[in-house]
Amino acid sequence: MEWNKRADEKTVAATAKSLEENGISVFVVENGEEARVKALELIPKGSEVFTATSVTADTIGIANEVNESGKYNSVRNKLHSLDRSTQRKEMAELASTPDWVVGSVHAVTEDGKVLIASATGSQLPAYLYGAPHVIWIVGTQKIVKDLDQGMRRIYEYALPLEGERARKAYGAPGSVVAKLAIVNKEVSKDRITMILVKEVLGF
Repeated sequence: MEWNKRADEKTVAATAKSLEENGISVFVVENGEEARVKALELIPKGSEVFTATSVTADTIGIANEVNESGKYNSVRNKLHSLDRSTQRKEMAELASTPDWVVGSVHAVTEDGKVLIASATGSQLPAYLYGAPHVIWIVGTQKIVKDLDQGMRRIYEYALPLEGERARKAYGAPGSVVAKLAIVNKEVSKDRITMILVKEVLGF
């Protein structure tokens, strides 16, 4: 499988329709800059925002805008000010219930299911329940036929690349899929928005 090949227009449209039917709002944009602009249009200035670790969010400048511009109440900046050895509970609470969380996912099926893999699970509480507003920015190369292909994409493609990123960023020996979430449907109206980008973004 070519896991970094953008989906065609027909597949993108069908996937967007399936996501909407499963309770996830969708915008389709042409490129990363349009995705950045759309995401920032959705988030009110001054809002509390957690930028989940995401190559996509870093690449298009969302993480930098939220955490460095001073226009938002950055949860990540608060986390950096705390001591993990003595304030772990406070850190977990901050990351779990922000007003907004922005990040990405690892695979989206054509029938509108979303797969998210994680080594620590730090982004999952906010994504799955804790945040009242979730924005996922997703390159259309992450669209797959079904859950089986989604799992293959995670293990065959995303995991090795994340392992390499972790080695460079943290000096870690690699990465692991320790936690894995599948979102079949969102029952809270307007809670999750996915911005599908017609570019290869992230992995």
